[in-house]
Amino acid sequence: MNTVLRVLALMTIGCLPLLGQAEASLRGEAAAEIYARLDTARPGLPILSIAPAPVPGLYAVALDDGTILYATEDGQHLLAGDLYEIGAAGLRNRSEDVRAVRRLSLLDEVPLDDMIVFPAKGERLGVVNVFTDVDCGFCQKLHQEVPALNARGIEVRYLAFPRAGVGSGAYDKIVSAWCASDPRAALTRLKAGDPVEPKRCANPVADQYRLGQQLGVRGTPALFLEDGRYLPGYLPAESLAAEMGLDG
Repeated sequence: MNTVLRVLALMTIGCLPLLGQAEASLRGEAAAEIYARLDTARPGLPILSIAPAPVPGLYAVALDDGTILYATEDGQHLLAGDLYEIGAAGLRNRSEDVRAVRRLSLLDEVPLDDMIVFPAKGERLGVVNVFTDVDCGFCQKLHQEVPALNARGIEVRYLAFPRAGVGSGAYDKIVSAWCASDPRAALTRLKAGDPVEPKRCANPVADQYRLGQQLGVRGTPALFLEDGRYLPGYLPAESLAAEMGLDG
């Protein structure tokens, strides 16, 4: 993912203001009318934003769980399901574009110091955020690709996602990695099936687990690219680099 695309993606956040801010700023009264009707029909609906959709007369309604709904401009009708644009190159999921912006916003709030980072060798050409478990076979397989990714200029930033949940054995293990004096070495040992010294400290594991749930993570590894795309599952270094536009 190049810097220009990331900047463009982040700029679109301005098109998706949270309703806790100024509702009336959303293209006059249309968004406020849609919000009012939805709030009356379904009080407490976790609406994050309402913004014009690519189709004239429709507004995209983004919910906290990643669901995107589409409302008519008068707020009298609602459509559920993803919106696709038909182009010469095929189908483009425009609902996924909205989700990508939200993902970027949430991930940008995570302090880098709260992640376990494996930096690129030489110039950093790209970044991948990975929600990981230590007992997951495909997480272990992806970790074996980290040196190859780093050699390609890709920085790997790990966030914790113990699949069994907070308080599980997997949670205890990954906390020990985050609390280790050398978190990278501890995480590598755990993913190789080797034990590490149990540790406890103030840590972000539970927060990162909840963030993963908010982003729609259901399994690991879960990869998030710099343009907000979500790639569930394992990819070898070569394929991941190609997805990031770094296969040259």
